[in-house]
Amino acid sequence: MRTALRWLGKGIVAAIALVLLYQLWIFAHVLWWIDHNPTSTAFMQAGLARQQDKNPDAGLRHQWVPYERISIHLKRAIVAAEDAKFIEHEGFDVEGIQKAVEKNLKKGRLVAGGSTISQQLAKNLFLSGERSFIRKGQEAVITLMIEATWSKRRILEVYLNVIEWGNGIYGAEAAARRYYKTSAANLNRDQAARMAAMVPNPRWYENHRSSRAYQRRVAAISRYMGYAQVPR
Repeated sequence: MRTALRWLGKGIVAAIALVLLYQLWIFAHVLWWIDHNPTSTAFMQAGLARQQDKNPDAGLRHQWVPYERISIHLKRAIVAAEDAKFIEHEGFDVEGIQKAVEKNLKKGRLVAGGSTISQQLAKNLFLSGERSFIRKGQEAVITLMIEATWSKRRILEVYLNVIEWGNGIYGAEAAARRYYKTSAANLNRDQAARMAAMVPNPRWYENHRSSRAYQRRVAAISRYMGYAQVPR
């Protein structure tokens, strides 16, 4: 009995050590990316694997552009669409989380996350798209790391450069060229609203931009994006 308990104790210690090492590995990446641009993310790797299941020669469309070379219209549209309190909060929108919890309790399962841009970035960089309470917990830890070490400008810059905008399309530059044959810097107000409207479900909206749901979302973003506050 004592031997079993001893081995159990060692197993628990080893598991805790592995978890801590994983957190340190993540934090090292977060610190490195303060002034180095990520070349890939967990979501990009998953997207590439998905593409190559159908075509082994498939690749991703992605081109990094600095913050100042991204249209102010797109910055405002994304903040209006995804996280209206981005400038104000420290990584978490308490009101949004409360609404998500109420929705999850009503459905009896995890269907909404109330995620901020910082939380979405944490997920994109390191995690999978699955919905679970463990994954949300890890997302929260990474969000705290990012908010503690990055400026809001850097968070939005990385977010705009790594999120998915269609099958194999990542970042604002690749998306602007795919949908409007222009650069991220030259997106106008309407184009920015239409791109921001795609973010919740980019692979579906890529081929369903004439849907009523999409058009309603574009209209709502257009209405509020002028009020959105973004980092200078």
